[in-house]
Amino acid sequence: MSDRETIEFSHLEVRSCLPGGWCLADPSAPGTWHQKRSRWSIPVLDSTEVTWELCVTAGEARRDRMGALKAAIDRLYREALG
Repeated sequence: MSDRETIEFSHLEVRSCLPGGWCLADPSAPGTWHQKRSRWSIPVLDSTEVTWELCVTAGEARRDRMGALKAAIDRLYREALG
């Protein structure tokens, strides 16, 4: 990806991959592209209403966009489980 390319995911794409009981922290707010970190992020809530930052890097998304989203959610879910 060049410096000008960004990645983004729709709310539907994110919600379709979240574990049961998880949701978007703010359903009206879009995700954010962080140019310096080359990543896209959006806050999500787990089933106990703890806020987590879901992040997908540009490098991961370059190979497989939806696979990168699913992998990021899996990592976040494992982290939340402790």
